[in-house]
Amino acid sequence: MDVTEVIAKARVLVEALPYIQDFRGSTFVVKYGGSFMDDPDPAVRVRVATDLAFFAAVGINVVVVHGGGKAITRAMDASGLKPNFVNGLRVTDEATIAIVKKTLDEIVNKDVCDVLASVKARPKGLPGDSVLVCQKLATDDDGNPCDLGFVGDVTEVKVKLIKKEIGDGFMPVISPVAEGYDGKPYNVNADTVAGRVASALRARRLVYMSDVPGLLGDPKDPKTLISTLKVSDVDRLKKSGVIDQGMRPKVQSAIRALADGVQRVHIVDGRLAHSLLLEIFTDKGVGTEIVHD
Repeated sequence: MDVTEVIAKARVLVEALPYIQDFRGSTFVVKYGGSFMDDPDPAVRVRVATDLAFFAAVGINVVVVHGGGKAITRAMDASGLKPNFVNGLRVTDEATIAIVKKTLDEIVNKDVCDVLASVKARPKGLPGDSVLVCQKLATDDDGNPCDLGFVGDVTEVKVKLIKKEIGDGFMPVISPVAEGYDGKPYNVNADTVAGRVASALRARRLVYMSDVPGLLGDPKDPKTLISTLKVSDVDRLKKSGVIDQGMRPKVQSAIRALADGVQRVHIVDGRLAHSLLLEIFTDKGVGTEIVHD
């Protein structure tokens, strides 16, 4: 390695320093989801875990909320059940919720914790229904009545239980399952869970990891990345179809989180090497940040 390379690396560290100083002691909620979760190359997942471990090492309190939609779909296929979605939300009957809970709590959560442990991040798996309470979801994002079965909307986050794990030096890893008022488990959209958890913890940052570069003006063209999305632009972009399908729960949850005190929300591509570090610790960033006007 020549001196030029060494100096370039030093510049990166110097650029990150004010961010590290500013964020030390803050809480970040990271929604861990997207196709990178299923990438056959384990190095992809290790890179993401390394970014999260870096956050923890520089004094940021990290809470992870994971998805697992593809793992659920595979488990349903193995059981002969066909998945059905409405506006990006999974319709969940009684047979499906049993598969959802088992898959998320016993398979996906463990996998996420294992890869975090491999980079010494001290994860602590928390079944969602141990820290989340919900009511049955009655309307979609546009306020229209809907019945998706055992699908919930989080009404309470047991903040003390999560903070205890953070205080004990752990990185909580939460599955998107909540306990309903009837005592039964409910499937909850992981983006929504991340938003509620961030709001309840008064997180400094909420980050959605996905398998797209961020919000794109043209979904087929990565060059149309919208670097900064203002809340006032959301309705217009929904009507034009820019915010659609799986992006809707992310943006809707982001708006609510911002209203509840979260300072900024980011959408980054988990497939891009060290996208979390680039988005948070560099001046330009690599994804979409959602902010108040």
